[in-house]
Amino acid sequence: MIVVAGEALIDLVPQGAGALVGLQPALGGGPYNTAVALGRLGSPTAFCSRVSSDAFGEALLNGLREAGVDVSSVQRGAEPTTLAVASIDADGSASYSFYVEGTADRLFTAPAQLPDETRAVSFGTCSLVLEPGASAYEELMRTAAARGVFTTLDPNIRAGLIPDADAYRARFKSWLPSVALLKLSEEDALWLGGTPREWLASGPAAVVITQGGDGLTAFTRDGSAHSVPGEEVEVVDTIGAGDTVNAALLHGLAARDALSPAALADLSPEGWTDLLRFAARAAAITCSRAGAEPPYASELSV
Repeated sequence: MIVVAGEALIDLVPQGAGALVGLQPALGGGPYNTAVALGRLGSPTAFCSRVSSDAFGEALLNGLREAGVDVSSVQRGAEPTTLAVASIDADGSASYSFYVEGTADRLFTAPAQLPDETRAVSFGTCSLVLEPGASAYEELMRTAAARGVFTTLDPNIRAGLIPDADAYRARFKSWLPSVALLKLSEEDALWLGGTPREWLASGPAAVVITQGGDGLTAFTRDGSAHSVPGEEVEVVDTIGAGDTVNAALLHGLAARDALSPAALADLSPEGWTDLLRFAARAAAITCSRAGAEPPYASELSV
């Protein structure tokens, strides 16, 4: 089982141009989207979070169940659901403003243990920024890594939520010894101010950089770099594209029985190329649809 740990929220997506245009609520949150994408691809998946008992929270849980995701590890609370108001640029790129004060996912507490069958845990986005939940997710990451569980991290930077950029950058570096696979966008890499080689030296077995329509590149500890181009597609928006890449990488590695740092080191150039192409195809399908709508297994082949 792959466990995805992090926030679930509601994206409010504009249905046209202008500041007062109507907003369509959609299920979202980076970790949530990753869990749904994994479930749709057919990977046994569980979601670990705290979700509101309000109507939005119920809708979020129903979305997970419909994707086949185990929600038995989800904590519940009476606090409201986090809201993210999206802005869509002319090229389909999305940016967000957030309503996070007093919301349920911020009050997450680290579970005593993960499901016995856990093979990997995925972390990222707002959940590693907003306290007190951020410290609880950090504790879970360190504990899982110490027990030999494969861990992945997608920082998915939301700069507007980070009050002290330098403190966050230092905290990010402190996570790297507990991370097996680091995935991030070119924009995130620029904001963080490091390089794949620097990050690899701190712990991860591989770093995958997404480059939008230009594709993906994986960097490994042996000095290799493996790149694939993006899949051509008519972009509706990019909501959930990076989260789909997370899921596709985890699903593909699980299919190859490669959810360990040693297995990543042994993955051949052909293996990396196939894995990255699979992730690029999955992300392209998501970009061809409005909102975070990742593909099903029937739409792809590993």
